[in-house]
Amino acid sequence: MNTNNNQRILRGQTLAFVGNPFEVGADHAFDHCDDGAVLIEKGRVVAVGQAGEIIENNKTAPIVDYGDGLIMAGFVDAHTHFPQSDIIGSYNDGLLDWLTRHTFPAEMRFSDPQIGKRKAELFLDQCFLNGVTTAGVYCTVHAQSVDAFFQAASQKNVLMAAGKVCMDKNAPEALMDTAQSAYDDTKALIEKWHGAGRNRYIITPRFALTSSSQQLKALGVLWKEHPTTLMQTHLSETKDEIAEVLKLFPAHKSYYDVYESFGLTGEGAIFGHCIHLSDDERQMIATSGGAIAHCPTSNAFIGSGHFDLAETRRAAPEIKLSLGSDVGGGTSFSMFATMKGAYEAARANGSMLHPAEAFWLATIGGAKVLRLDDKIGNLAAGMDADLVVIDLKSTPLISARVKRAETLADVLFAQMIMADERAVKATYIAGELLYDRSTGL
Repeated sequence: MNTNNNQRILRGQTLAFVGNPFEVGADHAFDHCDDGAVLIEKGRVVAVGQAGEIIENNKTAPIVDYGDGLIMAGFVDAHTHFPQSDIIGSYNDGLLDWLTRHTFPAEMRFSDPQIGKRKAELFLDQCFLNGVTTAGVYCTVHAQSVDAFFQAASQKNVLMAAGKVCMDKNAPEALMDTAQSAYDDTKALIEKWHGAGRNRYIITPRFALTSSSQQLKALGVLWKEHPTTLMQTHLSETKDEIAEVLKLFPAHKSYYDVYESFGLTGEGAIFGHCIHLSDDERQMIATSGGAIAHCPTSNAFIGSGHFDLAETRRAAPEIKLSLGSDVGGGTSFSMFATMKGAYEAARANGSMLHPAEAFWLATIGGAKVLRLDDKIGNLAAGMDADLVVIDLKSTPLISARVKRAETLADVLFAQMIMADERAVKATYIAGELLYDRSTGL
């Protein structure tokens, strides 16, 4: 019997992945226990199993009983913008209008460090409210926006990956840096924050339309100098964007080729959207070890198109895929809404998305894309205890729907189609309760 008092047991249903549903089949991907328990110690998961056995072997550990609540790894949002939290749902006439009318004016305000502090706290609170425990985050061009974000994340001990946006063309003067300052500021931020506590840095050229060849080259050099960091940018979100990129970079055969030529592809590269890729581009991303963050609610809201997940996997079965809310172009922090959007995008393209696949993309998929799948994304011994507890009957209508479900997959499908933040009972970060629905944040 273990008598370590620095422990906690969470009791409820438990859900873990034992395989990638895209590879082993959806019916064989889950390990589900209807009366399970998770033993937590010093911020990590020590054991997962039947409640009776876990409790018997750890009799002195306090128990938090969530009844039939579902305990699983916290959601991972692979692509989002914390400065855009309060422009979510703003009327727009497409991507470039969204940027000029809403995004750039909002981001200009982050020259004030106090704005960054308040917005970082708002963003993190919304993440926890929605069971999101890790995200790949775009800050603004201001170095102090990155400081504000990582300071807030450090106070909560939350594992976040973020970076300063770099832009030296086709943007308001107040939001532009230079090739040299982008390199210098980003390098200083990497040295300050990358690996400090749970923080991870992402080198972040916004996209090829707003970075010169000199800036992209400088950031590619910087990434080579700091290979344990990540790189994130946007790729092939709209057809107009692709046409403009090819005008600006006429020597390149494709939009993806622009990034590749400057050393901004490969393992740890995360490309947001990727709606209008060619098969060759899909194969090059997969072969290089790069990844795609599928942002369905943003794609639908801004009218960019529907990412074809099935066609992408057909062209490049080994490609790394994840889901992103893309707040504030995306319309919700909720990964339930994001999974629903991914399902609807699949249907619009004539295919299906099984709930096992959707939940995998929203957890392990995101963790793999962020190169953190040895720490987060699944409920298993040795992983960080970043967890969410889901109320599977969070509204009367969902409760009625779940009562008719005959399989776990159907219960999960009901959640991804109908649930919202009301379904999140609790969010744990490194074993500590950071959000409890019954008491609020």
